[in-house]
Parts: sequence; C-alpha cells; structure tokens
Amino acid sequence: MATVEIYTKATCPFCHRAKALLDQKGVSYQEIPIDGDAALREVMIKRSGRTTVPQIFINAQHVGGCDDLFALDGRNGLEPLLK
Repeated sequence: MATVEIYTKATCPFCHRAKALLDQKGVSYQEIPIDGDAALREVMIKRSGRTTVPQIFINAQHVGGCDDLFALDGRNGLEPLLK
C-alpha cells in the first residue's frame, strides 16, 4: 500500500475534495494540517515548490494539488500509484 501525505488547512474546500476522493478509494493517508504553523508550511513549500493547499505526495512523489489529483485519477494514473 502506498504512503500518502496531504498538507491541508481546515477551511480549504479543495482539501476536503481531495480527501473525499482518497476516502472514496479507500486510501489511508497522513493529513498534515498547516493551519497557523509557519514552520510546517515552509516544509510543504520546500517539498512541493507551491504555496497553496492541498499538496499531495504519494510515496514521497509530489502529485500536486486537488485539481492535479482529480486529473491524475481521470486519466487512470492514480490507481497504479496507490498500489
């Protein structure tokens, strides 16, 4: 089973959509909330090169944000990464 990490904020609708897709697929993930945590946000930015949430990593590979996750799933690229 893949290791999935997702950087989130509690009020982010895109975070909720991304988590819902992962939940629907029965994927367990480590949620890393960055609300009010500047140091954790910096770690996310260094890892992803992006400042927005969510940022999603599968087996330490950056797959992007919510739209990227849905696009990956749409072209049947998500399932192979989750194996």
